[in-house]
Amino acid sequence: MENEFLKNRLNVNRRHFLGKAAVGLGSLGLGSLLMPNLFKGESSEAGLPLGLPHFAPKAKRVIYLFQNGAPSQLESFDYKPMLNKLAGQDLPESIRNGQRLTGMTASQTNFPMVGSYFKFAQHGKSGAWISELFPNIAKIADDICIVKTMNTEAINHDPALTFLQTGAQVGNRPSMGAWLSYGLGSENQNLPAFCVLLSRGRGNGQGVYSKLWTNGFLDSTHQGVVFSSGEDPILYLNNPEGTDKTSRRRMLDKLAELNHLGFEENRDPEVEAKIKQYEMAYRMQTAVPELTDLSKEPDHIIKMYGPDCLVPRTYAANALLARKLSESGVRFVQLYHQGWDQHGNLTGEMPLQAQDVDRASAALVTDLKQRGLLDETLVIWGGEFGRTNYSQGKFGVDNYGRDHHPRAYSIWMAGGGIKGGTVYGETDELGYNIIKDPVHIHDFHATVMHTMGLNHEQLNYKHLGRRYRLTDIAGKVIPGLLA
Repeated sequence: MENEFLKNRLNVNRRHFLGKAAVGLGSLGLGSLLMPNLFKGESSEAGLPLGLPHFAPKAKRVIYLFQNGAPSQLESFDYKPMLNKLAGQDLPESIRNGQRLTGMTASQTNFPMVGSYFKFAQHGKSGAWISELFPNIAKIADDICIVKTMNTEAINHDPALTFLQTGAQVGNRPSMGAWLSYGLGSENQNLPAFCVLLSRGRGNGQGVYSKLWTNGFLDSTHQGVVFSSGEDPILYLNNPEGTDKTSRRRMLDKLAELNHLGFEENRDPEVEAKIKQYEMAYRMQTAVPELTDLSKEPDHIIKMYGPDCLVPRTYAANALLARKLSESGVRFVQLYHQGWDQHGNLTGEMPLQAQDVDRASAALVTDLKQRGLLDETLVIWGGEFGRTNYSQGKFGVDNYGRDHHPRAYSIWMAGGGIKGGTVYGETDELGYNIIKDPVHIHDFHATVMHTMGLNHEQLNYKHLGRRYRLTDIAGKVIPGLLA
């Protein structure tokens, strides 16, 4: 009886076999088109395949609107009317509790508290308090999650910037975008997985530098590609005079042959990385000019972002370009906007900075939502730390500055698996310490990676005998931020 069963199971004619085989080959082909990295065989140090999420992701891409220089949470999203009532009084030592100071306020003998010069109002179903400086962001209150309890160890710009971007205060660590490029790869083979956009505001600026978008010890294909706002969006991408597409293709083929010979001899992975970079640059020659031409956007989009979106080197232009890059499959777009370092004349400078970013930031969220892309795109807005609740230097209720404050500050997030229309965490009535639901930098990184379908503990890379990851040896996903 058993032999008869086996005979029937094995009785497969040629037509049946070829039909089943064709289905299998077709599935493999479809899989390779949908997920190009599926059959590359590459894996992380944890043994998990690269180019694929660890679990079903909520977000496919990230747009990080980084406000370089640290905007004051007390003039934006953390309303503290008690500071107005106590204006001029010295911050109690029981509240300051020995927090170390920067060199700019270490010599102060008193710390006069100062409330916001600007008015706040509640917005959205959550009743989120938002400053009058951000009227357009207030209109999208039901789409964003305001996090009021971000905190960090770094108290100065350079280590704080580096920490937020790379998970470490020292250099030579891969940035967040590089880690996501390493773990997930690119959705568009004609564009980098990680792009960087730079703009400068009208306030006191802090510098940005390449270590913020570095690949660190990952291979160089994961480094952020900087887009300039000049005539050539990416330097040296265009062919030199006298060189056409055919001759460039011939040159790259010959160069690849030489590089492959070199790789066979020394097995240096950076040689393969260079080959990939040359090929990417060749493909980008077609993709980039169309992407960076914002003049073809319809009038209603230009009106939404504001007329500055057609002015090169502005925040609005970069916000619109960020949408186009993300829509085209760029995995991580990092926008740096400088000018938020208001140690003095905050009441004069911060309105100008807010005016630069408010309309375009809200437009980006609205634009993505209208296109059906917000649910799969995580948008982040915020700086590297917060600002003190006391005045730096000369005190005045209508003219003051604020020093660096790492203990508590505000950011907001939208889309990509984040619970919109919410406010997360609480600070004390003086806005100095966190009293509920802290979010450390490592927790922030772990949560962002979670929305992208990555387990932050499992995406690691062995370097100099140690396994590294973006969250180092800490970090936890914050469920309260997730939809």
